[in-house]
Amino acid sequence: MNTPRDGFTLIELLVVVTVISILALMALPIYYSKLIRDQIVEGSALANLAKGPVAARWAADKTFPVDNAAAALPAAELIVGNVVRAVTVQGGAIHITFGNRAHGTLKDKTLSLRPAVVEEAPVVPVAWVCGFASGPDKMTVMGQNRTDIPKENLPLNCR
Repeated sequence: MNTPRDGFTLIELLVVVTVISILALMALPIYYSKLIRDQIVEGSALANLAKGPVAARWAADKTFPVDNAAAALPAAELIVGNVVRAVTVQGGAIHITFGNRAHGTLKDKTLSLRPAVVEEAPVVPVAWVCGFASGPDKMTVMGQNRTDIPKENLPLNCR
């Protein structure tokens, strides 16, 4: 008489392990992409420190600071975070250099935030253009874009 067996056979276990492995491999790229974008958002938040002085300079005399000192900010290498190595102001543009504990894709890469203004109407507040994004209609985007992060890794508002 045959006795019923409890549990899984070796082949059933191998099939289950294979399916779980395939699902894990499919999830990893999505996880890394989200991790990179989260680190970019963290770096952008650190750049908010420089946005105020740059916009204030435009409101005061319709020029942009040429560097961190002109914006009354500490040296670029002193504005750091978990994933940011430096925040540099150059001609009004804010350049975030990633380093420290940033993902390998972001190490030594730069994201630029450039001011956009209406030159004929200086009371209009400064808008900020991230990365490769185009500026708003009727606004002039100032500063140089030094973004060298691949577009697929940037948040949608920076592409």
